[in-house]
Amino acid sequence: MTEASMIGLLVATVSFGALLYLAALGELISEKAGVLNLGVEGMMAMGAVSAFMAAHQTGNPWIGLVAGVAGGALAGLLHGWFTVVLGAEQVVSGLSLTILGLGFSAYMGKNVVGLPPGAVLKPVDWGPLTDIPWAGPVLFGQAPFVYLAVLAGFATWFLLWRTGIGLALRAAGDSASTADAAGHSVVGLRLGAVVAGGGLAGASGAYLTLSLTPQWTEGITAGRGWIAVALVIFGAWRPGRAAVGALLFGGLLALKTRLQTFGVDFSPILLSMLPYVLTITVLIAISIRARNRPSPAPAALGTAYRREER
Repeated sequence: MTEASMIGLLVATVSFGALLYLAALGELISEKAGVLNLGVEGMMAMGAVSAFMAAHQTGNPWIGLVAGVAGGALAGLLHGWFTVVLGAEQVVSGLSLTILGLGFSAYMGKNVVGLPPGAVLKPVDWGPLTDIPWAGPVLFGQAPFVYLAVLAGFATWFLLWRTGIGLALRAAGDSASTADAAGHSVVGLRLGAVVAGGGLAGASGAYLTLSLTPQWTEGITAGRGWIAVALVIFGAWRPGRAAVGALLFGGLLALKTRLQTFGVDFSPILLSMLPYVLTITVLIAISIRARNRPSPAPAALGTAYRREER
């Protein structure tokens, strides 16, 4: 394994890790408010196709990013309307949203399959910092989405644990009646959290079609939304721990695309399975560990709140 190939693997690890982290942060915010969102995959797909089509039409990748965030946020609003406002079963709504998002994005993007992107968000030029051995290309040779993911992680931590609205949002996820009694709108908090989470999932999808793999094709999300959901559990609903998990899973996704270039003869089918096998393994391990200790999950996660039943 040469130095260049090792650096390339690390660069890809950070890139894939940022992709997963953006979507995981969106899920974390939603779950902290008490809303389980299993529609992340569909939201990512909606963000991916919206971003690609907007950038293709305008030639401006930043407009594409805004469109991607908007596409994911609208999908989040739909999930929030059913689960928060109407009190629908959250698992059913989330799974339905995944199916809807994947199908609708395929329909929307059927005319742009195989077309070149109208614009791409290229890596940021940090000048001499990029020339630092090893750290330069890994930390300072990335697309803007990577730095967006870092900023989003710090912003999420600060919002949830250092602001009054974050305290209210966590209260809505742990004891909605208590948050309501304190004068907070549980519906407003939860709906806002789901929409914000959808926007972050949309940004993750936009990363795919505007930078990581600048094209649109049906199924481009390839199950990464499910990994993002698992990352929230892996990170114990903490942005910092989720970031570590994102790098771990990002490394597996990067290894899948590069292992054979290192001269290792390994089945590409088994390589594709590795991230998802690890996801299942991690979830099983966490479930076993949780038997003997309190769960860090929000107490009211997945439970609809009806004020008249308070």
